[in-house]
Amino acid sequence: MSSEPYKHILIIGMAGGLANITAKILLMKFPGIKITGVDQRSPRGNTTQMEGIEFKKIRYTRGSFERLFRDNQFDAVYHLGRLTHGKDHLLSSMEDRLDLNLIETKRILDLSLKFNVKKVIILSTYHVYGALHDNPAFLQEDNPLRASIKYPELRDVVEMDQIATNWLWKNQRKIETVVLRPATIIGPQIKNTMTRYLLTPYMSVCADFNPMYQFIHEFDMASILTRTLHDLSSGIYNVAPDECISLKEAKKVLNIPTTPIPSFLLKFSNRLAQAMAWSLPRYFIDYLKYSCIIDNELLKSQLGPDLFRYKTKEALTISKLD
Repeated sequence: MSSEPYKHILIIGMAGGLANITAKILLMKFPGIKITGVDQRSPRGNTTQMEGIEFKKIRYTRGSFERLFRDNQFDAVYHLGRLTHGKDHLLSSMEDRLDLNLIETKRILDLSLKFNVKKVIILSTYHVYGALHDNPAFLQEDNPLRASIKYPELRDVVEMDQIATNWLWKNQRKIETVVLRPATIIGPQIKNTMTRYLLTPYMSVCADFNPMYQFIHEFDMASILTRTLHDLSSGIYNVAPDECISLKEAKKVLNIPTTPIPSFLLKFSNRLAQAMAWSLPRYFIDYLKYSCIIDNELLKSQLGPDLFRYKTKEALTISKLD
């Protein structure tokens, strides 16, 4: 871990809620730090107008990133800009996601090495392990990434993680690289699939399945991202609390009415939801049936046992406030 100060930080994906919270914590924890945030989307809220933050709306292209790195001397890079399967993004086809998530991730890593960046922090997801009926009780960082075996639409998620981890080990003597695989992140500023599913009334749940989940409040995830800068050495880390909660219990905590149906009808129910403002991604149905619980021991060995400020039920309750 580098003991040198980080004076200028690049955050890719700055329009996202998690990036906004992370930037605020960085500014509070390290006065005088400069943050450059970039995104293809327009910023939300007033975070990007804060002193110490410069926001640039750019296209994620080779030329844009090369100019960005050439014109600035970044000490650290947060890659939080993975293109998801949600409809909030301008581009959501498989071709677009493969191009942005895979090609641009490799380009960002190579540019970081070329321009002497000290540390790169990449946000992956626990989804890479896959929700399968034969998952072990706790998935560790060296478990195989099986998400794309059944669902090709998760290929970009898995391959992006593999690109980052392969690059990490290949260049570990030249640059510090951290890959984080968090459990489900929730909070008022998080608009991911799980948050929408939990907060949408009368969404279907499996009558015959009740998987366990780990939930991370957005503030806790942003705090871990901030600590990663100085306190985590190169490597791959699962990020999750010790607490687990069943999906049906989570719905009860939120007091959101649900519609229990047999699991074999779930995919047909989802097709009917096409008429709604949004529908569940096809792969997500298996995450409503099978548990995908990740082990957090490696992260705790470096950051200590008390990683999370918010307990699971409190995090769920707060996520309802918007």
